[in-house]
Amino acid sequence: MRICVWHTAARKLPSQCRGVKCCRSFPERLIETRIGAMEFPAPAAPDETSLRLGRLARLRASMKDFDLPAVVLHDPHNVRYATGARNMIPFLLRNPARYVFVPQEGPVVLFEFEGCEHLEKDNPAIDEIRNAKTVSYVARGPLMADTAKAWARDIAGLMQLHCPGERRLGLERIDAGAVECLRDAGFEIHDAQAPVERARAIKTPEEIICSKRSVACVMAGEWKLRAAIRSGISENELWSVLHSHVIANDADYIETRLLNSGERTNPWFQETGTRVLEAGDLIAHDTDVVGPHGYYADFSRSFLCGDGPPSATQKTLYRLAYEQVHHNMALIKAGRSFREITEAAWVIPEAYYKRRYYLLMHGTGLTGEYPYIVQGADYDGGVNYDGIIEPNMVLSVESYIGHEDGGEGVKLEQQVLVTEQGIEVMSDFPFEAAFLSGEI
Repeated sequence: MRICVWHTAARKLPSQCRGVKCCRSFPERLIETRIGAMEFPAPAAPDETSLRLGRLARLRASMKDFDLPAVVLHDPHNVRYATGARNMIPFLLRNPARYVFVPQEGPVVLFEFEGCEHLEKDNPAIDEIRNAKTVSYVARGPLMADTAKAWARDIAGLMQLHCPGERRLGLERIDAGAVECLRDAGFEIHDAQAPVERARAIKTPEEIICSKRSVACVMAGEWKLRAAIRSGISENELWSVLHSHVIANDADYIETRLLNSGERTNPWFQETGTRVLEAGDLIAHDTDVVGPHGYYADFSRSFLCGDGPPSATQKTLYRLAYEQVHHNMALIKAGRSFREITEAAWVIPEAYYKRRYYLLMHGTGLTGEYPYIVQGADYDGGVNYDGIIEPNMVLSVESYIGHEDGGEGVKLEQQVLVTEQGIEVMSDFPFEAAFLSGEI
């Protein structure tokens, strides 16, 4: 039986654990060696038609809840959610060159990047494909205002045809001039991100399969990364091991460059760079992979470079992060409010509070998603909102522990599925026995 950091420090038995379920609730793998294989099984691929139509149905139901007869989506992840259509996502994060019109009832119209119309001709979630009009200065220069008017005429025409008499329309990412053109045409513009995020927050059965497959792929890549840790390798070279693996297995991209070593692990959020690893370094890594099927695999692990034992300070950092993640995981229960989780969350020791991670946990789907659940002081500061944990949410539970005076830091994170009974841990990548065993 594994003993949590509190048990270790207080020399108590698991039956005497304070608070909630603690370490007994989450059977996990510990690893003591870098040698050998590790299996990360994945379920069989889902039915693609059921995946696409199931998400579209959820989106339309959410639009109805928000009283939006139609939405126009430019964010490429929202386009993929609504239609399953995958095309140049990083490019389209900065270019409004592809979008989709989704009415509550009626045909879904994809405005595809010019020359790419053939990509989705057999997509069951798309009824019509047209050429997109890119409302950006890069694409249209001094003709941008005219393009915005033409774009608005297209959308107004679809509203008149498929939502006759309706004036409420949801938009998320589009040039302000294009929005004004629609307002001038008499439309009442609302935020489309709200209904989309609420739809995305609850996963369909096919989405859960996709998420598990993505996490399994990334865990296999993380195992390769862990095996590649050695003195003399740079952060960039080590990080590229994961990048190579996930791209070879049909992932889209890695959203952040968060692999750091030594004192570059504190504070967190330092870009992976040219620093060369040395024996005894901590390595902290957040995966942040938009993986197979477009689903986010978001878990974090910290490792030790070399074959020597971790220092007492490194053990302390790791055990505190481990305790925070597991304490907060045990709070997740369908029907519990975000505020209740915030109020019962693990209390970060004062010396580590200044450099805390900005979230307790967040939704995970096609990317990081709604909801954000924050620390108590941040909640009381007015930067968060309340809500309810629901079955089939996928959440990533965060911890970063780094002393405010500097030194190294530890990043740990688990990705979990909310069930009717509690949670299912999706990121079954082992933790490091060297940090969790023995006295400090």
